[in-house]
Amino acid sequence: MRLTTRTNLAMRTLMFCAVNPGRVVRKHEVAQGCNASENHLAQVVHHLAQKGFLHTVRGRSGGLMLGKPPEQIMVGEVFRAFESALPFTECFAGGENSCPLVGCCRLKCALAEAVEAFYASLDRWSLVAGRWSLVEDMVENNCELQNLLKVA
Repeated sequence: MRLTTRTNLAMRTLMFCAVNPGRVVRKHEVAQGCNASENHLAQVVHHLAQKGFLHTVRGRSGGLMLGKPPEQIMVGEVFRAFESALPFTECFAGGENSCPLVGCCRLKCALAEAVEAFYASLDRWSLVAGRWSLVEDMVENNCELQNLLKVA
């Protein structure tokens, strides 16, 4: 399994915003901090905003910020938003499946179970753990990440 660039950039963007709470960050700041092109970032930000992960502000002093509390942004949910449209393998592709084994192969069931276990594992992680949560977080007490992404 390989993470797409879009999903990777989505997580970087969300972590950037989480490290800068209560602040509208500029797209160029995120692009610079995450080592990404602004054009590619714009597509990812648009999708994150459509899914409610980000709130965007238009205009001269515009930018982006988290669309909901960071403890409510689960990594598995973000991955599903970006990765689920891509079939894991040909047999997940529906009408585009040309595998001659489709009617009798049990590998699809094993792979489906493995993919769901992957997402379930990611569902244990959020951007910031809730006060009473057993959920692990990406940015809280991660000084190195905060030093890299914090906007002065």
